Amino acid sequence: MLSIAGSDPSGGAGIQADLKTFHACGVYGAAVVTSLTVQNTVGVRDRRDVEPAFVAAQLAAVLDDLPVAAAKTGMLPNAGVVAAVAEVLRARPIPALIVDPVLVATSGDTLADASTLDALRDRLVPIASVVTPNLREAEALTGRPVRTRAEMREAARALVAMGARAALVKGGHLSDRAYDVLAIGDTIHELDAPRIDVGATHGTGCTLSAATAAGLASGLSLVDAVKRAKTYVTRALAASTPLGHGSRALDHRVRPDDA
Repeated sequence: MLSIAGSDPSGGAGIQADLKTFHACGVYGAAVVTSLTVQNTVGVRDRRDVEPAFVAAQLAAVLDDLPVAAAKTGMLPNAGVVAAVAEVLRARPIPALIVDPVLVATSGDTLADASTLDALRDRLVPIASVVTPNLREAEALTGRPVRTRAEMREAARALVAMGARAALVKGGHLSDRAYDVLAIGDTIHELDAPRIDVGATHGTGCTLSAATAAGLASGLSLVDAVKRAKTYVTRALAASTPLGHGSRALDHRVRPDDA
């Protein structure tokens, strides 16, 4: 498994959360760093983006050596980094690519330049096995409001029409339920679960996409991989603790078994 994402020094999101998730899901994790952020559970203070050519060099080095069964992208801070990643993955396709279009942190801090959105839409979504936006990201990618369950279904269909093989629109901020919509081709799957009310949390989107990618790498179907990932996130939320002064960090030590 490979994470292509930014670094969160507080350990709750980004590549740190991805690598913890990969381990919990029983797969070996590698990582390509796209940005070094200065953040903690309270918010993002600063960042230093990695040059696109160096991101591409990291990615090529991993692919030269390791049998990558699946990869996920997270924070891609600018169009140059998106283009560099897309160019390598188009030339050297891998079995499964999960695109998590990280644009804004849970704290509300921006994690990507304005140039990133169009680059994601044009370069990465068309080669994605599944794209996993939250409501705000789905609105940005599709250019339409995504605030109801019906609009989530339409947004998922629109993302598939853009070229993604599948789209998972996450409705965690929609209501009192953890309701997500998964579009695979013309088929819509509605995934509904009780909400775990533990207050503000950090890294749930990273963790869900990483767990989904791990499921695909382990041979699960996309539907089963997403269902297991939701179960894993639910358990990690239930076990979360207020380690810092801001959002809770998930407890990635829980197991996704018996999903």
